[in-house]
Amino acid sequence: MAILIFFIISLIAPFSFSLPEHHFSHFTKHGLRQNTSSQTKEYFEITRPLPFADIAPTCTFHILTHDFGNTMGLPPVSVAYSPPENCSWTHVALQFNASSKGEQYDRIAAVWLGGAELLRTSTAEPTDEGIFWTVTKDVTRYSSILVNQNISLSVMLENLVNDIYTGVYKVNISFLYYDVKKMDVSLSSYPDSNRKMKLENDVYVNNNPIKNGVNNMISEYEKPADLILPISGNGSEGFWFRILNESELHGQRVIIPKNAYKAVIEIYVSAHGYDEFWYSNPPDSYIQMNNLTTRRGHGAYREVLVNIDENLVGSVVPFPVIFTGGINPLYWEPLVSIGAFDLPSYDIDLTPFLGILLDGQSHFLGLGVNDSIPFWLVDANLHLWVDNNCALPCEVQAKAPDFGTPKFKIERSSSFVGLDGSFEVEMKRKSEISFWVNSTAGNLTTTIKRELKFKNKINFYLNGTEKKIKQKVKEEIEVRVLSDSGSTISQTQVKRKFPLTITSKTLPSTENGTTLILSDLDHEWKEKKKSEGGSSSSLTNRQQCNGWMVVQDHNVLYGGASTQQTYSYSDEADCYSRIVSAANGKLMNDTANSLCAAAPLNFGSFSAL
Repeated sequence: MAILIFFIISLIAPFSFSLPEHHFSHFTKHGLRQNTSSQTKEYFEITRPLPFADIAPTCTFHILTHDFGNTMGLPPVSVAYSPPENCSWTHVALQFNASSKGEQYDRIAAVWLGGAELLRTSTAEPTDEGIFWTVTKDVTRYSSILVNQNISLSVMLENLVNDIYTGVYKVNISFLYYDVKKMDVSLSSYPDSNRKMKLENDVYVNNNPIKNGVNNMISEYEKPADLILPISGNGSEGFWFRILNESELHGQRVIIPKNAYKAVIEIYVSAHGYDEFWYSNPPDSYIQMNNLTTRRGHGAYREVLVNIDENLVGSVVPFPVIFTGGINPLYWEPLVSIGAFDLPSYDIDLTPFLGILLDGQSHFLGLGVNDSIPFWLVDANLHLWVDNNCALPCEVQAKAPDFGTPKFKIERSSSFVGLDGSFEVEMKRKSEISFWVNSTAGNLTTTIKRELKFKNKINFYLNGTEKKIKQKVKEEIEVRVLSDSGSTISQTQVKRKFPLTITSKTLPSTENGTTLILSDLDHEWKEKKKSEGGSSSSLTNRQQCNGWMVVQDHNVLYGGASTQQTYSYSDEADCYSRIVSAANGKLMNDTANSLCAAAPLNFGSFSAL
């Protein structure tokens, strides 16, 4: 039996600087990874079940079955989409089923509908016995696209199959439509969204929205967007943009309807190649002074930037998603890393810039990655809410913002002698912008405050054979909307933390020509949200892993690993927790609880890194 791994320990010098990006490794000699059962094994990512998951869908549309074999360099697979007829629905889930058998790398994949990305995902690495997994994602926020007739659903999954890499990824995709307007269920905030959306929403029958009484009590700001414009590529190489360096800016020119009163850009992003483990990259000076051949450098700071024309309007430091071949691949059997099957997307509110966008002219929305090296895959969806209540010709008025000079500070330091050293980078952003938008909902003034703090520190010890990475990302966003009389209509606060710690050691093994590699990982997605009126939610999702591998000539001969994950979510109406532990490819414990008590939420001041 064999597996393939993406090896983050590549920065341990001098042994691993010579290693290629991927490694082919055999476990048949010692068999610690062998599955004694001939049955296929299910892999999974822990997340909160959809609130309507236990409700039978009113309609199911199986849209795609495809085997992704030799698809390297080919365009996405596309099929025609139209929503099912005579089907009433309020919510939609995308179901992505995959299976594979043999030996194969982990692969990146995505699903687009009408050029708008619905899902960014990656594959698990298969075994000889075979594996399978399912991703179910609520895609209700894309309702304005889901109602369209005769558009294309496209799936990209580049794969290579030959005598060595035998794994074919078999994929099935379905849409599940739910009508939950009369169900006693509530839908609260999701980890990857800043919105709170109620289940009592518009009902779609024959793709036409029918207003219900409850919907009149829901803020227009909490509904799915009326229009979504993809900021994506042409599809020949996928609808994502491939960013190779920090000077590249990819995007599209768009014309915004003059009756738009709210705009949010949703960003999908993943790091690959020399930047897959960007948070572990040393500065170029370290590589050059030590005459190393690796190209994984340029330091350990990356930030996805959003521009309107020549102006920077937003940024994201992405959560460091680790694919199933990362660090030690035995960590991720059968429990995969946070976000590996459903990579998070990131929302940036562009409503402050409607004063620029509502002039009827085309504007360039561009995406770039600070300090990047090859390569990043980035695209976006522009969600627009429009005022359909004003008389024609309907135009929303908005104040053009004063871009000013938001506070930005970045400091870098490095100190090394030979292969030992310390490297640190710290970045801070702080901004506040106020603006007004005048529509039939009134003349509303909104103030957005944002503070982002990033700190990364890398240490090399013992001639580069020991390494420690410690990274912290903290973000706080506060949005307040005031009426023309000055009263508060809404106020929301979001706080996120992405702590990451990785340690690794390279030691001589007891067998000639082999090396023992020890590693530990601790990473977490922590988020709290609070809205005016008492609505609040809290999410803590943490994984702790440790493992070892014996490597010879870039092949892993044998090894072991254990992973423990704690997931806890609560809001004013719902609660879910789950604790899972796995060791050497087997589940040791899996305990879920939906009756837990909500933890108190602390929304104090933003602490320093």
